[in-house]
Amino acid sequence: MSDERVLAEALAGIARGDKEAMAVLYDEASADLYGYALWKTGNPDDASDVVQELFVRLAQTRASLARVSKPKAYLLGMAHRTAVDLFRVRRRTVSLEESLFLEGGPGPSERLSAREASLAVAALTPDQREIVYLRHFCDLSFAEMGAALGISLFTAASRYRLAIRRLRKALGVAP
Repeated sequence: MSDERVLAEALAGIARGDKEAMAVLYDEASADLYGYALWKTGNPDDASDVVQELFVRLAQTRASLARVSKPKAYLLGMAHRTAVDLFRVRRRTVSLEESLFLEGGPGPSERLSAREASLAVAALTPDQREIVYLRHFCDLSFAEMGAALGISLFTAASRYRLAIRRLRKALGVAP
C-alpha cells in the first residue's frame, strides 16, 4: 500500500467530496486490499466483493474520513469488517489451500514445499493466519494490526508469536 501521507490525502479529499480522490485511493490501495480480502475469504469473487463494498462504504461515510490518523490500518480494518460481514451472509466456497494453487501458481518441482507451507498456514487458527498475513504481506506493526482488528497491541503480538511457534513446529524448523 502507498505511504500513509498519500492515503491520508486521498481520504481527506474523499471527505471533502473530491471524486478524483476516490480514484487515487483506489489506484493506491485496491490491490493490497484485494490481496488481504483474498487471504481472508479464500475466494477471488468474494475478495472482489469485499473491495467493492469497502469503497461503497467509504463513499457513504465520507464525512468521517477526514479524522483518520492511520489510513493503512483504517483501510485494512474496514476490509476485515467487510469480509466478516460477507462471511455472515455467505459460506466459504474455496479453501485456503485451493486458493493458493490456482492457475499460475508454483511449478511441479516447487509445489511440495509450497503445499507444505500452505498446509501449515491453513492449520493456524483464523486469527493467527490473519496476523501473519498482516505482518508479512501488509507490513503492519503490532500496533497497526491492533488498530485494524480492534484488538490490543499485546493481543496482536501474542497471536503472532503463537502462530510463528506453530508454523516452526509444523515445518520442522528449530525455534
